[in-house]
Amino acid sequence: MIKVDLIPPMQCTKCRRPAIIYQRYSGLHLCESHFIQDLETKAKRAIRNHRWIQPGDHIGVAISGGKDSSALLYFLKKILSPRRDVDLVAITIDEGIRDYRRPEATREIASGLGVKCITASFVEEYGIPLDHIVLQKGDAQSCSYCGVLRRHLINKVAREYGLTKLALGFNLDDEAQSTLMNVLRGDASRLRRKTVPFPGMVPRIKPFIYVPEREVALYSFLHVKGFELGRCPYSHNALRAEVRQMLNLYAWNHPSTKHSLVNLGEELSGISPSSESGERGICGRCGEPCGTICRSCQILDEVRQWS
Repeated sequence: MIKVDLIPPMQCTKCRRPAIIYQRYSGLHLCESHFIQDLETKAKRAIRNHRWIQPGDHIGVAISGGKDSSALLYFLKKILSPRRDVDLVAITIDEGIRDYRRPEATREIASGLGVKCITASFVEEYGIPLDHIVLQKGDAQSCSYCGVLRRHLINKVAREYGLTKLALGFNLDDEAQSTLMNVLRGDASRLRRKTVPFPGMVPRIKPFIYVPEREVALYSFLHVKGFELGRCPYSHNALRAEVRQMLNLYAWNHPSTKHSLVNLGEELSGISPSSESGERGICGRCGEPCGTICRSCQILDEVRQWS
């Protein structure tokens, strides 16, 4: 009979039960219970430090059906359920991406958590799906077009429903990538931009900014059923994809890098007023807040000229 030496499972650093994750940046092995506690503590700290949730808030969670937004909806439902002074709804935007975006999946996730889901679409609002925009303009700038139009629409929906906060599923990796992208582009104005709200723009909150992406994913697997695993078919064109790969390779040898970048971004955003703060206005055509030019209306004009 062959004798096999099995490698014993790693034990939780805090309680010696079997660990389900190893945090390279902290050196901790965590069991399921202590992992959930650790993640939720980080998210609560972010909310507390930024004073993101106040009595009387009506919070909309932007849910795409992916792991991050689904995990965020679960987390906020969990911590806000005991409170009667805060309301929670989900908002999903159908950009019009064939074989990718499935609004019914996000509605099922929200329904399973007992949260009302508001839906809107590019076709209903703009009369054109993202697939058609890409067909007309090419896919080199697809993420830029989608991002502008999606932010425009979700803000409009949030205002129409009287929401006071818009919760986004951005995690530590997302925030670190954004800071590094602004550094690589030499975009000092974005690095220094304060996150103060301005008229017409529903304030954004990001409870998972201190939580690594892989931990948000694990939290989703533990608590949410039916979330989507695939990436948008147009995401390969985004600068973020290159930055993500580069940052992950560097952070493997320097595990605290992403935390340092997020801290840097938060520190720089507080050192000076935004150079764009005086240029915000309301678009005379669509009525949404914008800079000197409403980029959403500009994109739609360009697309319609080619149609």
